[in-house]
Amino acid sequence: MITVMNRISVKPEFAEAFEERFRTRAGLVDQMPGFIRNEVLRPTQEGKPYIVLTYWESKADFENWTQSDQFKQGHARSGSLPREAFNGHSELEVHELFLNSVEGKPA
Repeated sequence: MITVMNRISVKPEFAEAFEERFRTRAGLVDQMPGFIRNEVLRPTQEGKPYIVLTYWESKADFENWTQSDQFKQGHARSGSLPREAFNGHSELEVHELFLNSVEGKPA
């Protein structure tokens, strides 16, 4: 399993609009092979980024999503907030799960 974390720094005056975009998302990713779940984490410290976290069965599944028509459709609204809503560029990180403490064994 892998996680894909997108750190997105949003200016406070645009936070509600940013969150609403996720509340009303198209949900196309939910039907993709290998997709497990999506979480959007709100920062509790001023100046810290939102984190959009997705879980995938494999890196290949995630890459297939990023090259799909559904990805293009799902991200078509990405430009619905003005550029000035963000503090710089988002940062994408991919991690591989090697330990699951809930089950107490290697992943």
